[in-house]
Amino acid sequence: MKVLKLLEEIEEIVENGSSIPFANKVLVDKEDILEIIKEIRLILPDEIKQAQWIKEERQRILIEAQQEGEAIIEDANKQISAMIEKDEITKQAQKQSEEIITQAQISAKEMRLGARDYADELLSNVEEVLSEIITTIKENRDELKGMK
Repeated sequence: MKVLKLLEEIEEIVENGSSIPFANKVLVDKEDILEIIKEIRLILPDEIKQAQWIKEERQRILIEAQQEGEAIIEDANKQISAMIEKDEITKQAQKQSEEIITQAQISAKEMRLGARDYADELLSNVEEVLSEIITTIKENRDELKGMK
């Protein structure tokens, strides 16, 4: 920075100036010092503006980085939520399929038992009818035997 260079010049002028014995004072050329101070005054606003711009730019970059970081985190959270939701949907579908299979097995068992009971009832009825027919046949045979 040019201001620092000019301040070094002032320091050099002071160090190289004529010293007054026992007074700890130095004689310097007033014009040289005032000229350097004038240059500093001219340069300083530009350097302050530049420093201010750098500070603001740094702040803007930090804010952008913060916003970008938050956006990345938000996207990651959305993706995680979507994955969890898909996993939950898969779990629910699995649970429903297990319930459907269990219900189907219960229904099939009830149908088998019902069909077996129905078949048993039919066979029982057929047995009764056949028993009655056999009884009738025996009676008819006995009647035929008695006719001789």
